[in-house]
Amino acid sequence: MPAERLQPDPLRRRFADRSPWTPEWPGDNARLDIARGPTPAAVLVPLVQRPEGLRVLLTERTAHLRDHAGQVSFPGGRVDPGDAHAVDTALREAEEEIGLARRQVEVLGELPVYATVTNFQVTPVVALVEPPSVLTLDAFEVAEAFEVPLEFLMTPAHHRRHEFEFNGLPRRFLSMPWHGAPDAAATPREYFIWGATAAMLRNLYRFLMR
Repeated sequence: MPAERLQPDPLRRRFADRSPWTPEWPGDNARLDIARGPTPAAVLVPLVQRPEGLRVLLTERTAHLRDHAGQVSFPGGRVDPGDAHAVDTALREAEEEIGLARRQVEVLGELPVYATVTNFQVTPVVALVEPPSVLTLDAFEVAEAFEVPLEFLMTPAHHRRHEFEFNGLPRRFLSMPWHGAPDAAATPREYFIWGATAAMLRNLYRFLMR
């Protein structure tokens, strides 16, 4: 990915281009056998404007949650009846989960809906974000928030493809492992970005490469 495409103004121009395109990963290649029907949801893909370049703000979910415990994800969740649209959902959830104020967010646009294995129909909302001074994490849902350079995530050499078999059927997923800064004990942090989060990032890469 040319570095000049990963700057705020080129991103604004790219999202202003409404020409149609087809995402590489429209959804998980299987569905769990669950009773409820498709559930609308939205996530915020926050691109934090740091002096060294844009960085993607991600969260690690707490270990006790029923859905996707311990996984790396974007802030987001299901659409509430009071939400006007997917953007409203993404901004509300980001404020609730990590304390990201709406006034700090410049929405660029939306990526195509991604269908998850649990039958959520997720709209990724991509936005530029002023560097937050302090994030207030929802301790029940979010164990940690961290940033990864957008350039790293938009480099296809870092996109790993996995294939396996489950219940006699083929499955596949993407991952983008990230080694973060060492913790207080000087132990390097490792984050396994995979599944729907990695697939939506791959779709963003394809969108920006057009």
